[in-house]
Amino acid sequence: MTLYEFNLMERDDKLRSIWNYGTHIDNYITSNERCALYGINKFYVEVVFLRKRNEIHELRSFKNGKYLDKYLPKLNTNF
Repeated sequence: MTLYEFNLMERDDKLRSIWNYGTHIDNYITSNERCALYGINKFYVEVVFLRKRNEIHELRSFKNGKYLDKYLPKLNTNF
């Protein structure tokens, strides 16, 4: 699956793909959000949970850039 194919999916299908094919890499926690980073093939998906509601707020898919930056101190991106 490519990033483009993933982005074309409906939200429920994206979630199934994350759970079935994603590899959990790391978590990032702020006062408002809990984020879980997954790797799928050659791209990343960040699952963003709202802490107050404990629900998925957003799915962010990317290969690099600002969403990945917060994980870089702990992350080896050669997978």
